[in-house]
Amino acid sequence: MKKFRKVLDGLTTSSPGGTIGSPSCGSAAGTPTAAPTPKEIDVQETLVSENFQLCKTVRHGFPYQPTALAFDPVQKILAIGSRSGGVRILGRPGVDCYCQHESGAAVLQLQFLINEGALVTACADDTLHLWNLRQRRPAVLHSLKFNRERITFCHLPFQSKWLYVGTERGNTHIVNIESFILSGYVIMWNKAIELSTKTHPGPVVHLSDSPKDEGKLLIGFEGGTIVQWDLRAKKADFRIYYDEAIHSVSWHHEGKQFMCSHSDGSLTLWNLRNTTKPFQVTFPHGKIQKDGRKESCKPILKVEYKTSRSSEPFVIFSGGLSYDKAGRRPALTIMHGKAITVLEMDHPIVEFMVLCETPYNNEVQEPYAVVVLLEKDLIVVDLTQSNYPVFENPYPMDIHESPVTCTAYFADCPPDIIPILYSIGAKHKKTGYSQKEWPVGGGTWTLGSHTYSEIIITGHADGSIKFWDASAFTLQMLYKLKTSKVFEKPKPGDGRAAEMGEDDPFAVQMVSWCPHSRIFCVVGISAHIILYRFSKYEANTQTVSLEVRLQCEPEDIITPSENENNPCFSEPTSHSPQTHYQHPVSPGSRTPDGAKDSVPSLKVKEKMVRVPPGYQSDLVIQLLWVDGEPPQQITSLDINSAYGLLAFGNCNGLAVVDYLQKTVILCISTLDLYGATDPYQRLTRSPRRNRQSTSEHCMRGLSNFYSDSKKRIRTSYQSLTELTDNQQSIDMERSKSPTSVHYPTSLHNDPRILPEPVASLRASHCSPVFYLLDNVKGPGRKLSLPTDLKTDLDHVNGHCTSPTSQPCSAGKPRIPMGPEGPRLTRRGPGRPPFRKAQSAACMEISLPVSHTEGHASRRAMLQQLHGVTMYSHDEHHTTTSYCWNERESRENSFSRSRSSSVSSIDRDTKEAITTLQFGESYGRKHDALPTPCLWVGTSLGVVILIPLSIPTDHEERMEDPVTVGPSGAVLMLKGSVLRFAFLDCNGALIQSPYEVWRDLNAPEDPDRPRRRKLVHFSPSSSQDAFGEGHLAVVCSERQAKVFLMPSQSCLFVHNITESSFVLRADVVSLCNSVCLACFCANGHVMTLSLPSLRPLMDVNYLPLTDMRIARTFCFTNEGQALYLSSPTEIQRITYSQEMCDNLQEMLGELFTPIETPEAQNRGFLKGFFGGNAHTFDREELFGEAAAGKASRSLAQHIPGQGGVEGMKVAASGVVGDLARARIALDERGQRLGELEERTALMMTSAETFSKHAHELMLKCKDKKWYQF
Repeated sequence: MKKFRKVLDGLTTSSPGGTIGSPSCGSAAGTPTAAPTPKEIDVQETLVSENFQLCKTVRHGFPYQPTALAFDPVQKILAIGSRSGGVRILGRPGVDCYCQHESGAAVLQLQFLINEGALVTACADDTLHLWNLRQRRPAVLHSLKFNRERITFCHLPFQSKWLYVGTERGNTHIVNIESFILSGYVIMWNKAIELSTKTHPGPVVHLSDSPKDEGKLLIGFEGGTIVQWDLRAKKADFRIYYDEAIHSVSWHHEGKQFMCSHSDGSLTLWNLRNTTKPFQVTFPHGKIQKDGRKESCKPILKVEYKTSRSSEPFVIFSGGLSYDKAGRRPALTIMHGKAITVLEMDHPIVEFMVLCETPYNNEVQEPYAVVVLLEKDLIVVDLTQSNYPVFENPYPMDIHESPVTCTAYFADCPPDIIPILYSIGAKHKKTGYSQKEWPVGGGTWTLGSHTYSEIIITGHADGSIKFWDASAFTLQMLYKLKTSKVFEKPKPGDGRAAEMGEDDPFAVQMVSWCPHSRIFCVVGISAHIILYRFSKYEANTQTVSLEVRLQCEPEDIITPSENENNPCFSEPTSHSPQTHYQHPVSPGSRTPDGAKDSVPSLKVKEKMVRVPPGYQSDLVIQLLWVDGEPPQQITSLDINSAYGLLAFGNCNGLAVVDYLQKTVILCISTLDLYGATDPYQRLTRSPRRNRQSTSEHCMRGLSNFYSDSKKRIRTSYQSLTELTDNQQSIDMERSKSPTSVHYPTSLHNDPRILPEPVASLRASHCSPVFYLLDNVKGPGRKLSLPTDLKTDLDHVNGHCTSPTSQPCSAGKPRIPMGPEGPRLTRRGPGRPPFRKAQSAACMEISLPVSHTEGHASRRAMLQQLHGVTMYSHDEHHTTTSYCWNERESRENSFSRSRSSSVSSIDRDTKEAITTLQFGESYGRKHDALPTPCLWVGTSLGVVILIPLSIPTDHEERMEDPVTVGPSGAVLMLKGSVLRFAFLDCNGALIQSPYEVWRDLNAPEDPDRPRRRKLVHFSPSSSQDAFGEGHLAVVCSERQAKVFLMPSQSCLFVHNITESSFVLRADVVSLCNSVCLACFCANGHVMTLSLPSLRPLMDVNYLPLTDMRIARTFCFTNEGQALYLSSPTEIQRITYSQEMCDNLQEMLGELFTPIETPEAQNRGFLKGFFGGNAHTFDREELFGEAAAGKASRSLAQHIPGQGGVEGMKVAASGVVGDLARARIALDERGQRLGELEERTALMMTSAETFSKHAHELMLKCKDKKWYQF
């Protein structure tokens, strides 16, 4: 425990400007600055570095790009392999384990050691791995790397210790599972086939032992050759040569017949009595055509032949459909007797497996279900019912039902919210599922000590929202909300969809949720916001729509003569452009040049609709098109139920909406927010020309370039939604614009009180809307910025602001005009050019980890991240197009100025509103009491406080207007502002005030009128001295600062990163304290103490990251975080040492001790005539004594780093002792098992030796000495 004190040292109070711009507020990481405080600050920090450790916890969702499937019929657990080398092992709900091969090679095949607690994986790098599943975190025991041959097929007989491995060359090798050493016994391809055969049979595609005799191995070659190999005699019993290629083979349980599937869509049934020709040939889906020939069919990739006591055998296969039916979906066919059922699937079939009652292949199989692994789904079909219903999947396999575009994570939610959401969502569940229990029920799982409520919210490309119960490391869907129901369906060829080609105009960009008031806000890709209220009753509602005109003027061309010809516009002392208002334009109106103006992107349903219980839309806010330019995407949002206010911003400005009165109270450009407290040097520039003439002049020169540049810059979240990690496969032609549909609606906003710098406005039914450069009657402005505060404005919140954002500049690119061209200022050293915002498409592009300081490296990093040509507004361009590589080399040559002084070089820029936060604070230095305030953070690292005046009485609040005071304090940081948080002077987190939830649709109670109940957390409520102040934590993409309010003194500062930038930052509670958690673009996860900003943890968690992780990474309380690890999976992690210690107890057990079912009594006659299957001794045949050693160059044994030792995690205290005791028990059990097996082998060997000795004695008994 440490104490941090700040005591007055006699320093004089500096001015706000000095405090903001002084280097003393800046450099020493985690050290106090020399700013004065009004009294002693005494904060006892309890968090230390030992409280933090980063590790993965659990992964949810469908395995991305699955490749293999396996099932243990005794343990009843399922394994799925993927192309990235991952293995998901599933049991009963709660038992969900993820393993990853270090090599990252694709998993080709999975084989359980049935009821042994082990799994064999064969990977594309020709390596076999043995996984130990007798521990909560499986680990690799052994690996065997083949050097000269490629693995194509593996087979492990039940209760056998010898694994058959087929290769591409046609050879079959045998591996000892216990030692993972190759046997010297090899079945070479040239011995398996006849010597007279002139062609190579092809790779091994099937291996299986005969149910009738384990000493006979059936080998299937791709070319159509099938060989039954006698393992004892080391020769072939029979060989079958068929014209069509073989894909799979399946035995009848009696071992007298087997079935093959072929590439021509046929099934052949072979009888061992006559192998010269097939006993039966069928084309299940091949019809006879008019000319007598059968129609061609697709290959049957796999077939399974299963018998049943009570009915006809089941023949189940995938593929085999005819080619002539175009667009037919993939299908699984079930042939039961004469009945043929075709089950069409939504996605291609990767693998399927029939689940049977017995693990023995020589008994009647009794199939009861079939597991079908699709490319994007997992289904289980019930075979015991004639209509073949599917089981209801208990796992969250449908996260990607529509591609995920945003996530939110809430830990320690109110305990009543999950049951309420579940009860509402349960009414809308699908029906028609099988009534039987889910067949994959292996493993054990207990709730453990992890009992607090957790909720994950996912937003999707189709506009849907899903609420998930994430408590106790599980994931179960609670409730689904469709935001698209608020809008009319876009008509083909109408509106903006036709012009921009948008596929998903309802895609969710961000969400804001207050669990206490149950108010939910959704930001959509079409620059719209929907506010929802929760109700347990259905209601007839009509959604109120507000339309906001928040758009900057398209940048016009500046000529050198305009300022001289119009001296009346030159007013260097003016800090705010004069505003100009246009009357509302009729719906669907256009400007004289034919461009859309004052129309929204989507059309809200106007009629009264019946809405079910749950979240019901209350208000829709839409940004409008301006002069043919689409609205810029919303980059920040905050809602406060206690104030009844909603604030949002984009790269043009800020708007505040009173959602109780359904009015807009503030709509202002970012530049106008500053007023007299503007920290920048504003220099005049020549005013724009007449709009029409300038626009026409521009478009004549830019018509060709602009269409091309829009195509380059406009990328869609299509890359997020495409389920592929291969960047080469991204089809840029399919990339669509983010905002595409426009529909006319009316404009109805109300005026409210505005900041002092804004000119007084006459009353109007139209809300005052401010523009940075639109209809400006005064001179334009330029910003002169400190070099270390420059940022790339399209990276709001440290990354692209939306899955599919429009160019952040509404204007057209500039080109030289006239003989000299426009008078544009050049960029100074290290100044990143302003560039248009492009898509935050979650592409699989790695961010390079650069050690170069400054914006040059960051710019190159972001250029690679987006893969789109970036256009600068501050450079001369002699041509309309230029080379990306040249631009990158120029950017990398710039050196960043370390000076914090204001540069003399000016440039045009726009500030985006990057974060917003309502709270009780001090708007100005000399405020005595905290008041409602709105904290505004911008992309230039500026923090602006806006005081609010909100009526407190219930009736007054619903009638009187909310007033907005003039802008108050202005603070500054390096980089875009990402997060605000407030602490009291004891270091405790101050929660935002909220309104207690009340159901507006509940029946009226005359005795208890419904009134608003507000819960406030005043900064002074937990302190002895009233009005003492509070601490404000501000984090940007490069820096974190702690300010003391209301004095605005900077107490602590920490430069988080110089070589990268922060993507996500949150102030979270952990171990009854708080800390600042940050995730950087270079993959580092860091935590800082509060308020001292001491580094507590810095882990290089992801050496390379991509935009999907950047878009979806989020922290929450109790030391947890999550991100979208693939388009279909959510990865949860923890950075809490306590949770890492208890992780073993929270995870499910994969292996449970179960007795292996006994084999059925075959009877005397079957045993006598059925062969000696049970007398086959593989150890005697394949062991080193009989078969010798395999060539060392053929395969290399690699000891696993895991095994039982993999359970020895870093643990201490009682948990560590328990873990070590469990490890010791497991080791002892394994040793006892090995000892028992060795004892049995020794007894068998002794009996054999005694038998041979006795035979030898009898043979030599009567012989004379000379007869030897």
